[in-house]
Amino acid sequence: MRSFRDSGNISKEDANVTVRGWVQDVRNLGGISFITLRDRHGTLQITMPKKKIEPGLFESLTKLPRESVIAVTGEVKESNQTALGVEIIPSSFELYSEAGVPLPMGVVDKVNVEMDTRLNNRFMDLRKPEIRAVFEIRSMVIELISEAMIKNGFVSINTPKIVASGAEGGATLFSVDYFGKPAYLAQSPQLYKQMLMSAGFDRVFEIGPAFRAENSNTNRHVTEFISFDGEMSWIDGEEDITAMIEEVMDHVLRGLKEKAKKHLDTIGKEVGIPKRPYPILTYSECIRMVNEAGLPLRYGDDLGTEGEKAIGDIMSEKGNDLYFITEYPEEAKPFYIMRKEGTDLSFSFDLDYKGQEISSGGQREHRYRELVGNMEKKGLDPKDFDSYLDAFRYGMPPHGGWGIGVDRLVAKILDLPNVREAILFPRDTSRLVP
Repeated sequence: MRSFRDSGNISKEDANVTVRGWVQDVRNLGGISFITLRDRHGTLQITMPKKKIEPGLFESLTKLPRESVIAVTGEVKESNQTALGVEIIPSSFELYSEAGVPLPMGVVDKVNVEMDTRLNNRFMDLRKPEIRAVFEIRSMVIELISEAMIKNGFVSINTPKIVASGAEGGATLFSVDYFGKPAYLAQSPQLYKQMLMSAGFDRVFEIGPAFRAENSNTNRHVTEFISFDGEMSWIDGEEDITAMIEEVMDHVLRGLKEKAKKHLDTIGKEVGIPKRPYPILTYSECIRMVNEAGLPLRYGDDLGTEGEKAIGDIMSEKGNDLYFITEYPEEAKPFYIMRKEGTDLSFSFDLDYKGQEISSGGQREHRYRELVGNMEKKGLDPKDFDSYLDAFRYGMPPHGGWGIGVDRLVAKILDLPNVREAILFPRDTSRLVP
């Protein structure tokens, strides 16, 4: 088996190497030609002096269409004209795949391409180093989340994505025919991770897909997304949960700053580390803040995109990119969130990042009778949740948890203009392929 080298580990000490990748560019200057060869780690230069290499090799290489896939064997020469400080003088090459002409879109051309064109040709779009860097960073985000959770004693789980009832209820469910029986795509692992609290797992987390049939075509909504969910038992209050989220977020951002410099440099971004503890705003305070900013929201209204942005602008001026919003009216929260006795409030929170909600969570209602009462108050039939409620009939510890949208998190870390930029193959109301 041949030994291949990539652009990240070639130096002037090497003699002869074999490299492989995509032909990013070909420049034929008559007496000398150059190929820019791209692989996952970067680019390198193939230099072809016409008088110093075999004529047939020169002609074959210079006629290659851009984005063809090749392997090149040659001599490594020192060069002060290349970023790597070396170039390769070819002695042979192998053509794996010749690219069609014309390309559906350019890879390095400085031409603006519409989002739809990019997504329709995602395989080509992802060849761009700055696009691919987003997903290298995203991979690190998921790895760092797992690191932080395991360090804090959480067990990684996987829950069903075809379910008999929705965690949130309402009309945002995708229905499926499950062998003649009605079923749905899971909106979240919420009910299952709570059931595991009854089983004594104490601390669990899942990073997996979730589905929302929201007919909303914005730059922050998609119908399939990756959710990072955590649940923990034996809590004294929602403050235990927010403290854990804060620790995980800090680990992720510090880890990226340390480990992802190459990829961050590729897209020209820096990762800020928000000071801790993260500020805590109440929902009532937020309503007052958006009113003062000129938005006519009333108590009980959803803060919405404009409200979140207004609060984000205010907090940014104070140097706070990450902050919690607490004490939401219980009417605005799902049935499993615990209510504050004697008030219309709930033990719930959102985590906002640069003016956008990326997480919701709270203390759960672990008392069976109160939980059933919450369901009935929300217009849900407890009989539809029998298997879930069984976990509460026979002993459930106090617990709470959260969900964080990984796609939104990556988009906010990198200041991407659209959440679809952080998803390899996004799904929304108008896109089912590729």
